[in-house]
Amino acid sequence: MREHWTSKWGVILAVAGSAIGLGNFLRFPGVAASNGGGAFMIPYFVSFLLLGLPLMWIEWTIGRFGGGFERSTAPGIFQTMWQKNRFIKYFGVIGIFGPAVIFTYYTYIESWLLGYSFFALSGRYAECTTLQSMQEFLRGYQGVGGPDNPYFSGVGTAYLFFLLAFGMNLLIVSFGISRGIERFCKWALPLLFLIAIVLVVRVLLLGTPDPAYPERSIYNGFGFLWNPDWSALLKGKVWLAAAGQIFFTLSCGFGVILTYASYLRRKDDVVLSGLSAAAANEFAEVILGGSLVIPAAYAFLGPEGLQEVAQKVFDLGFVTMPLILQKMMFGEVFGFLWFLLLFVAGVTSSISLAIPALAFMQDEFHLTRQEACLFFGVATFVFCQPIIFFYGHGVLDEIDFWGVSVGLVVFATVEAILFGWVFGMERAWTEMHTGSDIRIPGVYRFIIKYVTPLFLTAILVVWLMQDWTDVILMKNVRGDDRPFLIVTRLNLLGLFVFLCMLVWVVWRRRRLHGEQ
Repeated sequence: MREHWTSKWGVILAVAGSAIGLGNFLRFPGVAASNGGGAFMIPYFVSFLLLGLPLMWIEWTIGRFGGGFERSTAPGIFQTMWQKNRFIKYFGVIGIFGPAVIFTYYTYIESWLLGYSFFALSGRYAECTTLQSMQEFLRGYQGVGGPDNPYFSGVGTAYLFFLLAFGMNLLIVSFGISRGIERFCKWALPLLFLIAIVLVVRVLLLGTPDPAYPERSIYNGFGFLWNPDWSALLKGKVWLAAAGQIFFTLSCGFGVILTYASYLRRKDDVVLSGLSAAAANEFAEVILGGSLVIPAAYAFLGPEGLQEVAQKVFDLGFVTMPLILQKMMFGEVFGFLWFLLLFVAGVTSSISLAIPALAFMQDEFHLTRQEACLFFGVATFVFCQPIIFFYGHGVLDEIDFWGVSVGLVVFATVEAILFGWVFGMERAWTEMHTGSDIRIPGVYRFIIKYVTPLFLTAILVVWLMQDWTDVILMKNVRGDDRPFLIVTRLNLLGLFVFLCMLVWVVWRRRRLHGEQ
């Protein structure tokens, strides 16, 4: 029997949990600070209105439509929407491929947070009192600190926490949509918001931490983020960064929301639910994430120091914030809460990344949930090993680039064009409002059909013009790293081709049985 969400609140929390992750509390502060704070926020909100919200509604609607045909993943849903095109289902493979490869490295980063939660309480990094020593601690934990690292002799400690985090993810998804993901998110999201609010209140009470630098206050930190810089509207780099952050933070283009929405019933609302999930994510990112990391780092480092450390996202979360928090009274407790916040946010996102592949195996090969989890767990565990042991050679960044920067934009562009032009705007508008509790403003008919696809296409064109040759030829890659990246690309290509072959097998079997 096909699974369904047990309540509207449950699916909203699950989709919000998928979106609320490391991007809210790590990536957003880093991208915003490195792009000038207030200079970033105008393009950010424009991108949210023209890109984020339309894509959120598109994916909720497409997913619910496909669920009516008992299709839960992009290949089947795309083919249902455009039955005359034999190849559209292969574009849908990106909606399985992307989340699966992101899951492999996301869970590893997530396991760092579990480890650091333990280190904060146990005082393992308490002796690290400078940026340099905290960076050395992080490098040692990652296994790239070298034989002389005073904190870790190898990757063994990180591997132990990886096993715990990886197992926790598989355990949650093994219980399914309602008893696993929905139940977990119903308590994880309130806990996440509670911890974030506690940390924000503590940061607000810092005032001016160092009287020697009266200009470095929490309130000037807020000014850095919220004082607009209208000249940023002329900077293409800032627009691309803002659009990329909106993609990443809302989980649009991954195929995850599409799969989640496929478990809705025909008359379940998608307009208000999608808006609620997007609003919850923006509250977590802009209000909580923006009020936590940027003002604290500004108060301790000043604007120049903040922008310098923001260039490295991991350093902002694993180096700067622990140093700041341990200078407070009960610093070990606040350090623990910081990393627990990130870990919970990471888990709510990573479990969603497993769902498209699991749904594909269950729907198309009629595996039980436990069988699908077993196959998925073994495959992704094997794929994780190069990321862990060759982290210092850029394997993680390479997978992130192809899984997120490329796959996400291509997939979102395909589904936007498919929805507005092939499915048809009149039909799409009616489908969106079926069972809806509110009406979308009419201007979004124009935005969804014209602006969003053009915006996405522009991002792809600009990227191709600026970076395509450098990426393919690996011009900025060290010579000893190239063999590792070439093997990584071949593995990714092999996985994508394998998934396409599975889709071909499924559709061939359907034709033999006279199915759509």
